[in-house]
Amino acid sequence: MTTNAPKIPQAIVDSAARFAELRHRIHAEPELGGQVPQTAELVVGLLRQWGYEVHTGVGGHGVVARLKAGSSTRSIGLRADMDALPMQEKTGLPYESRIPGRMHACGHDGHTATLLATAEYLAATRNFDGTVNLIFQPDEEGMTGAVAMMDDGLFDRFPCDAIFAYHNAPGLPVGHALVQQGSMGGSSDRVTLLFRGRGGHGAMPERAADPTLALASTVVALQGIVARNVPPADSAVISVGRIESGSTYNIIPNDATMVLSVRASSEEVRKLLQTRIREVVQHQAASCGVEVDIRYEALVPSINNSAEETEIARKAVAGVLGAQAVLSSHPRHLGSEDFAWMLEKRPGCYFILGNGTGQWVGCSVHNQGYDFNDALIPMGAACFAQLVEQYLPLAKA
Repeated sequence: MTTNAPKIPQAIVDSAARFAELRHRIHAEPELGGQVPQTAELVVGLLRQWGYEVHTGVGGHGVVARLKAGSSTRSIGLRADMDALPMQEKTGLPYESRIPGRMHACGHDGHTATLLATAEYLAATRNFDGTVNLIFQPDEEGMTGAVAMMDDGLFDRFPCDAIFAYHNAPGLPVGHALVQQGSMGGSSDRVTLLFRGRGGHGAMPERAADPTLALASTVVALQGIVARNVPPADSAVISVGRIESGSTYNIIPNDATMVLSVRASSEEVRKLLQTRIREVVQHQAASCGVEVDIRYEALVPSINNSAEETEIARKAVAGVLGAQAVLSSHPRHLGSEDFAWMLEKRPGCYFILGNGTGQWVGCSVHNQGYDFNDALIPMGAACFAQLVEQYLPLAKA
């Protein structure tokens, strides 16, 4: 697939290097979860400098900036996430994370820089009629930030007729996009399993009730759920993310813990997985003579892009990248996003911009070698600006 040169306003092109440097600054000082005070302070300072009405402390360290132009009562929301991941970076880049065990491995530094570049452009041009609400959200990775901001009155205090956000996609070439109606990605649930047995000497297993045997057999048995219970046309994932048990080689422990990431392409499959996981885990534990506690946490539903807003987003993105560069469907993946909660409350669209290929930008997100591609900042800002100007058009003379 080939594309023409993106149509990016000159003011955004001229600011690209400056916002790339800003992104590097955020990247070097990553903050986790809901605790993003330094990033929020940086965002607030710039927004106030550009003349926005800025509200802080929304759902914790969330920031909402409002800009009104003209007389229309219509409004739009644009959202970016600010948090990083608890990972050790191994890119060797000049702006590599300075904080051990923290890394912007999902591109939220770039998403924040993109929305800031958009903010500067909109404040300077004001080529729209209505209200723009820029939403800078903490704790997307923990799947609590969107709900925290909404619980703090996000859409009551800052009404939005529609909301939009984007994410970068490693492996999709720069200059290409995915704008897809309906379901995208998957739901996300976390399941914690605590197997309770009876410890003993490793040389005398008959006197113990080994919880690690139940855990091990459960790891294998769980994969049969996707293979044999989920219809082939649907998608689901059950991944074992963490296993903990024991203290040394010759002691059978009293208990063993396993934590699962469970993803589904639809609510029907999501419910099926919960039923079957409970059944399989309980039977595996019983077969090994141990008990099991199951903690099932529903984190987030799958993204659901509304039809009208998806077409608006597609038109805006195509206006920047060209229609031939905008995909309307893509092989399904089951990544999750807590922007899904916002889309349950307001119509909108979550779209994808290609992060490119190569040593850093082409590898997977949540990878120690990943980096956001700075070329996306002006492209994303231009797409956001087009969205605002199309959704809140100036009145014709």
